[in-house]
Amino acid sequence: MVYLFLAEGFEIVEALAPVDILRRGKVEIVTVGADSKAVKSSCGVEVAADITIDEMVLDESVEAVILPGGMPGTLNLEKNSKVIEAVKYCFERNILIGAICAAPSILGHLGMLSGKKATAFPGFETALEGAVYNNGYVEHDGNIVTARGMGVATEFGLELLAALRGKGLSEKVKASVQCRA
Repeated sequence: MVYLFLAEGFEIVEALAPVDILRRGKVEIVTVGADSKAVKSSCGVEVAADITIDEMVLDESVEAVILPGGMPGTLNLEKNSKVIEAVKYCFERNILIGAICAAPSILGHLGMLSGKKATAFPGFETALEGAVYNNGYVEHDGNIVTARGMGVATEFGLELLAALRGKGLSEKVKASVQCRA
């Protein structure tokens, strides 16, 4: 089970592109409304989350959590104690954590990027506390996958799929969606 969190002001492509890629790879991924089931994106599109955060279960079935960026979505994710609890749960168990755009700043603030290669939307580099920042588009180091922004959301999803189900399946899905990355 993979949880992708949606908070008011999330970046729609950064959330739904990875959902699409992972579902094409037959990964069970559930969108989680951080505050309610109906969540408005940064561009005003309302999305119905699969479940609310109160329905989320943190147990051995959790394979990953994903934090899309966007403003004020990233800020709303970071101030949600249940989102932070899920991120910490995964970090402590070496379970995959994905964060894109401004959302890697949350991991930096939590001290989870120390010594790890990481990237984020330009301007958020200083929030990647302790990270090895090299301005890449998608970085995968250990159980952390980070990406710069909406323009690499498909590539981010493919890297998450590779981490969860292997590079072969990720390459197959990549070909099927005509991705040049």
